[in-house]
Amino acid sequence: MEDMHKISVAINTYNSAKYLPEVLDSLKGFDEVVVCDMESTDDTVDIALAHGCRVVTFPKGNINICEPARNTAIRSASNEWVLVLDDDELVTPELHKYLHDRVMSPDCPEGIDIPFVNKYMGEFDRHVSEYHVRFFRRDKVDWPPVIHARPVVDGRVGRVSRKNACILHINDACIADRITKLNRYSDNEVPKRVHKNYGVVSMLMRPFWFFFKCYILKGNIRYGRRGVVRAYFESMYQMSIMAKVTECRLK
Repeated sequence: MEDMHKISVAINTYNSAKYLPEVLDSLKGFDEVVVCDMESTDDTVDIALAHGCRVVTFPKGNINICEPARNTAIRSASNEWVLVLDDDELVTPELHKYLHDRVMSPDCPEGIDIPFVNKYMGEFDRHVSEYHVRFFRRDKVDWPPVIHARPVVDGRVGRVSRKNACILHINDACIADRITKLNRYSDNEVPKRVHKNYGVVSMLMRPFWFFFKCYILKGNIRYGRRGVVRAYFESMYQMSIMAKVTECRLK
């Protein structure tokens, strides 16, 4: 019965040497750490092995997102419960304790929605930025291989409500890198949306709505200039997708 309460951490990596040591240091006390590497060319694998992780390889090919490798990472875990992380995410001590306490409970749900706190332009948010389902029973989840996909959990999904029990997203990319990322991510959205016919009203209103949602509803108004920048990026991302889909349909 004791093995049923053990937790594995599965991390997807590709050239992750920059943040990986800090990420792995935050995972001390977990029962197992599995690194699913997409054929890194830097020191990622050496760092993982030096920290006692078990390393499995997922062939990268021409893939530039991590989602196709998620199921491999999850299925490679030895324990029933799995926490999935990216290579730039830290687990707080409060979340570590919460998850271990939760799996000991007889009413633990099959999946758990975990709060995220992001870093933007040099500062961590002072509030939860978003939630993601990252903790679940290994045999109760399937992760679609498309960008920004949410895992499909066969069963009940709960949500962490305890203060500071969260994942910290420490990658604070510069604006130039964020623009590059926006361009790459919007490219990946085009095949999923090429059937859509965005009209003039959508192209005018959708970016405005996402700016309003990010700046007002998500609370970025409290962060001054960096809150404005963040909201504009949300708007730009939506406009980029619609422009690329429209260009594709008009060719």
